[in-house]
Amino acid sequence: MHIKPGHYKGNFYKTAKSIVRTLQETGFRAFFVGGCVRDALLGLQPEEFDIATSATPQEVQAIFDHTVPVGESFGVVLVIIDNYKYEIATFRKEWGYQDGRRPSEVSYSKDERDDVDRRDFTINGLLYDPLREEIFDYVNGIEDMKRGVIETIGDPVERFKEDKLRMIRAVRFSSRFEFRIEEPTFYAIKSMADRIAEVSAERLRDEILRIITQNNPGSGLKMLKKSNLLGYILPEVLEMDDVPQPPEFHPEGDVFEHTCLVLDKLYDITGHKPGKEVAMGALLHDIGKPPTIERKDRIRFNGHDRVGAKMALRICRRLRLSKKQTERITALIRDHLKFKDVFNMRQSTLRRFISTPYFDDHMDMHLADCLASHGITSAYEFLKDRLEEYKNTEIKPKPLLSGNDLIEMGFEPGPIFSEILNAVEEQQLDGYINTKKEAASFVLENFEK
Repeated sequence: MHIKPGHYKGNFYKTAKSIVRTLQETGFRAFFVGGCVRDALLGLQPEEFDIATSATPQEVQAIFDHTVPVGESFGVVLVIIDNYKYEIATFRKEWGYQDGRRPSEVSYSKDERDDVDRRDFTINGLLYDPLREEIFDYVNGIEDMKRGVIETIGDPVERFKEDKLRMIRAVRFSSRFEFRIEEPTFYAIKSMADRIAEVSAERLRDEILRIITQNNPGSGLKMLKKSNLLGYILPEVLEMDDVPQPPEFHPEGDVFEHTCLVLDKLYDITGHKPGKEVAMGALLHDIGKPPTIERKDRIRFNGHDRVGAKMALRICRRLRLSKKQTERITALIRDHLKFKDVFNMRQSTLRRFISTPYFDDHMDMHLADCLASHGITSAYEFLKDRLEEYKNTEIKPKPLLSGNDLIEMGFEPGPIFSEILNAVEEQQLDGYINTKKEAASFVLENFEK
C-alpha cells in the first residue's frame, strides 16, 4: 500500500505540508500522523491533518506566529493559519493513566517511535513525510490494513486501561472500514466493557454520534451489542433486542434488527453523512416498544411514540445533548406515527404538520423507517406531492389576528385567547377565511366576550 501522488488535495494539505517543511528546515523531525495517513492509504480524502514533531511546544510557538497551547502539558499546540487550526504534537512517552484518560507523567522524546508506541491502534500509528513522500510504519499498520483488522498497539488491556473510550473507537473503525476486530483486542473489549461507564457522557455521546452518522451504522450498533458495550452506554437500545414485531408489517425481524436497518437506510437515502439529530432520532424512534408491548390478539405497541419520546428526553439529557438537539430528536420520535394519518388529515392539520421545524428530517426518517420494514412509501410520496403543491404558497401564513386585536374587540385576556387564535388559524389554513375582517367576524360569531 502506498499514498498515490496527488491524492492529498486542497489548501489544508498544502498548508499542513508547509508546516512540516518549516519544522524540518528549522532542524526538527516532523510527519503527518494518524488518521490522515490511514485514510489516504485507504483511498479516502482526509478531513484534517495532524502533525507530530520532535520540537517541544515552546519551540513550536517560537517558530510560528499564531499559536494556541491547548494541551501544553501533553505537548499539543495549535498552529492557526488562515483561520484553520492544525494540531502539532510533540513526540512523547506517557505513564500512569490514573483517571482512565490522561497520563500523570509525560516526557518529550526526539524519537518518533516512542510517540507511535503510545497510540491506540496499528492503523492509526503510521507516519508520513509529505516532503520525501515516505511512510514510516513501526507497528505493522500497513499489513493490518491489508488484512482488514483492528488491532491495538501493544497489549490491548493496557491500551484500554489508558483510555476506556478506545473500546468504542475500535467498534467505530471496525464498522466504518468493514474491518474485523482482532481476537485478543475484541476479547479485551468484552471483558472490560463495564469500565466504559468511567468515560464522561460527552465523550460517549461524540463516539455514538460518529458511529450512527458514518457508513455502516447498523453494523456499528450490532458490534456495540456483540462487544457487551451497548448495555452500559445505551441499555434502552439493548432492550429492543429480541422484542418481536408483527411479521406482516416487519418481515425484517425484531425491534433491534429493524433499528439497525433504519440507520443503514437513513445513510443510504440522504446520500451523505446524515445529521446528528435525525440519526439519533432513528436510533431511538422505537425505544418505547419494549415497555409498551401487548400480545393479545396480535402484537401491539400502543403509545410507544409518546413513551419513546419521554425515554429519549432522559437519554439526551444523560448524554449532555443541547436543549435544541434534544427538542429536535424528541419531536422526531413523538411525531413519527403521524405519517400513517396524513391521508385523512384536515387541510389545516396537514399544513401544521408540514410546517413542523426541520420537516425534512421527519421525511427522511419516515422513509428510512418504511424501507427498513414493509416498504410501503405512499405517505412519503403523498407528502412530497403536497410539499410541491404548497411550494409557491405560504404553508403556515402570517396570523390574521393577535392577542391585542382580541382585546380591542372586547375580550378579556386569559386561556380563551389560545383557543380563539388556534381556531382562527385552523379556519385560515382550511381556506375558509383569508382576511382580518373575516377572522374578526368568525370570532364574534363563535365566541362570547
